[in-house]
Amino acid sequence: MCSACGFPAKPGHWTDAGGSTPAERLRLRFIRLAAVNRLLAPWGLKAHDDGATPGLQLFAPGGARVLVDDLEQLWREAARLAGEAIDPLSPRALADG
Repeated sequence: MCSACGFPAKPGHWTDAGGSTPAERLRLRFIRLAAVNRLLAPWGLKAHDDGATPGLQLFAPGGARVLVDDLEQLWREAARLAGEAIDPLSPRALADG
């Protein structure tokens, strides 16, 4: 169990696969976070991962914050905070700046 957030340790989400060492898994986690933040930017949302706490923190422009377990839950909560469905493959999400 994480002492910071209370989330119990889980075996891991499929999106956490790919790294053979703890350092490689952490590096991939931050690469994934950068991609997620690029996709969330058009809605004014931002995700944060401190590398130690399980899951992600999702921030909305008005100051709302929610802790999510994995990417699946992140997209659900992002849509709730944005007040509309968010398709990470939409032209809006994929537009450059």
